[in-house]
Amino acid sequence: MDEAEIERLAGGPPRLALNDIVNHPRLAEARAVFVDRLLNLYSGDPYTVRLLIESGRFLVYLIASILDAGVDPARRETWLTIARLKKEMSLFGLASDRHIDTLIARLCSAGFMDRKPAEQDRRVRILKPTEKLKAHYRDWLAAHIAPLAVLYPEHDYGAVMNPDSPFHALHRQVSVSFLPFAASQLLSLQDSMLFFNHAAGAVIQAELIRTATLAPGYPDAAVPYADIGKRFGVSRTHVRQLLIAAEAAGLVRLHARGGPRVQILPQQWASYDRGVAVGMYVHDLVYVATERALQPSSERPSLAVA
Repeated sequence: MDEAEIERLAGGPPRLALNDIVNHPRLAEARAVFVDRLLNLYSGDPYTVRLLIESGRFLVYLIASILDAGVDPARRETWLTIARLKKEMSLFGLASDRHIDTLIARLCSAGFMDRKPAEQDRRVRILKPTEKLKAHYRDWLAAHIAPLAVLYPEHDYGAVMNPDSPFHALHRQVSVSFLPFAASQLLSLQDSMLFFNHAAGAVIQAELIRTATLAPGYPDAAVPYADIGKRFGVSRTHVRQLLIAAEAAGLVRLHARGGPRVQILPQQWASYDRGVAVGMYVHDLVYVATERALQPSSERPSLAVA
């Protein structure tokens, strides 16, 4: 997507440049905040981890939350049907139709979604995220905005941090138009996708990053991983197979001496930080676009790239 299209989506020039975020001197501090917030969101809840933390599962709930905010009962094309959800999911190419059907059924049974006939046409089944899912989405968004507040304290991100702010509904509506761009950015992060495409992969990766960051030998420390699976509701075998794949990709090195240990290699540190930076860049774009959408056109500022 070229710069003109990004400006169109954001309602003006971006406030931040991706390269400036990648090269920010406090990026490691922002990464630590993001990792802590992400793990706090999922730690102690292995059921939610198994249900939501894997690329296809995560995107079903995320995209459903976003599309729900843009529903207009008078416009059939905006209804959150399973067919529309599948269409938007196809941008990411990460889940089959059958997989999506299964995930929707599980989300409904877990109280994250309802599925009922549309009032305007009872032949059509409409999906509706519950308050439980909306609350989780707000907490997830706050975890991704928190590192931006570390790097750019001069920008006010308070509206997203306040769970009761009406800003949230508009933010989700604005996010709809950013889905193709977000998909392209996510799929460009091949190292991150290696973890994200496995159940609990994102939190396993985050836990290893946090443990290695706190270890005396950081960034070259080899840290234990044997008990990580139990914490996130997946087997030790699942964790080991994931790390074997990561070792083959040059991201980690496994050590057996003294027990199963893993060393985060330079490629993984760099790619993880880039993933965090890309996430911040996209989230700031959507945040700024939402702020601009709240302002009358005559008052919208022309923001230069910082």
